Amino acid sequence: MSSSTPMSSSPRVPSSARTPEDLHAIIEEAFNRADLEAFLDAHDEQATVVVPPDGRSARGREEIRAAVAPLFALAPDMAMVVVKKLEADGLALTHGRWTLAVTEDGHRSELFGLGTMVSRRSQDGTWRIVLDDPLAGI
Repeated sequence: MSSSTPMSSSPRVPSSARTPEDLHAIIEEAFNRADLEAFLDAHDEQATVVVPPDGRSARGREEIRAAVAPLFALAPDMAMVVVKKLEADGLALTHGRWTLAVTEDGHRSELFGLGTMVSRRSQDGTWRIVLDDPLAGI
């Protein structure tokens, strides 16, 4: 089965978000493939992310990597839908509903929320996450 293939053997592809909504899909896919590098590539170098379930903040890709790696190790299964977008002058504010099911010690549990994401359009036209608070609506 392809899900047992290690993700480290796949080539890294930079974020190709052409719209702010694409970032939500990229994050969803990164969790579902347990692809931490794709998750990080969707973020600006100095992004700040609030990390569930405890709500601590991580800034910069290395801090974010350390903070979210435990979630990626729990066989995540994510679903996300964008419910609202506000965009102006190369910045976007999006809200998305999400669920994240994980398996820990043989038990499956589910996290959920309404998150808020701020993203910025790069000079090449792609979008990167600058601020991400998946717990904003809780």
